[in-house]
Amino acid sequence: MASTTTRPVVAIAGATGHLGKHVASAFLSSHFSSRFSEIVLLSRQGAQPDVAGPATDIKLTVRQYDEDNLVDALKGVHILVNTVGASGHAFKERLLRALPQTQVEVYFPSEFGVDHYVHDFPHLEWDQKKRHVTLAQQLIPGTKVCRVFCGLFLEDSIGPWFGFDTKDGKYESVGSSQSPVSFTSLGDVGKAVASLAALPKEQIPETVHVAGDTRSISEIASLMGEAGAGQIQVTEIDLQQYKEEATAKESKDPARFLRFLMGENRINHTEAGLGNDDELVNPDQRAWKWETLVDLAKQTHGQPWKDFVWPPQ
Repeated sequence: MASTTTRPVVAIAGATGHLGKHVASAFLSSHFSSRFSEIVLLSRQGAQPDVAGPATDIKLTVRQYDEDNLVDALKGVHILVNTVGASGHAFKERLLRALPQTQVEVYFPSEFGVDHYVHDFPHLEWDQKKRHVTLAQQLIPGTKVCRVFCGLFLEDSIGPWFGFDTKDGKYESVGSSQSPVSFTSLGDVGKAVASLAALPKEQIPETVHVAGDTRSISEIASLMGEAGAGQIQVTEIDLQQYKEEATAKESKDPARFLRFLMGENRINHTEAGLGNDDELVNPDQRAWKWETLVDLAKQTHGQPWKDFVWPPQ
């Protein structure tokens, strides 16, 4: 990292959030913390995020930030990881507009999901993300902007909102149940980002696709069945009709869209799909072992989210 220090200062925005706390934990782990001189956790409440303390004597700082002190909050920071969630687009834009007045050289925008640049339909949330990156290219042309796409979050995805009725043993696939779908655990997303941030600036790609595991809905049914769910019935519904209905009205909720994207082979982070950068971030799995659907199946006896009430009352 070409900066004033041999080891850069990294700041994580949204470090108390669903993904942010996993990203913070990864940076603070023994494997990565020595690569940075300071980890700054940006908190809107000023509260200490619920993450494990640093594994070494690395300097850990919590800075409270808001719309009015963003430049000060980023003082001395070389790398910014933005994990602010879907509801914070206006705040994310203010954060971005502060960057030209800082020393930030590498910026990870709040992507960390599916690669929406291959979509052929509008979507309120993903279109906002596209606009954010376009604005970044205009405002900070000399800053490396790295978009990390991880497919679906492993822990959050084998549930009824995506057609996996684990309670009754029925999976409904939109389109082919043989279509490969990529999943990455929240912890592994954090580790992938930390690994990228530790690279020299010129070696960090602008687009990264990772996947802890890639399996079809049929394969997932077999894995979950073997782990304790028993026989799972897999059915398929017409993709085109489902997609037309889902895209007929504007939406912020991604679930219905993600279901047909699975069938369209657009969440496939393999060389045969959208590409895969697992070897860049974790060569030969020497840094860590990716969490897989087999791991999830074992942890949940083949029935993740079995007791979750759906639809929500």
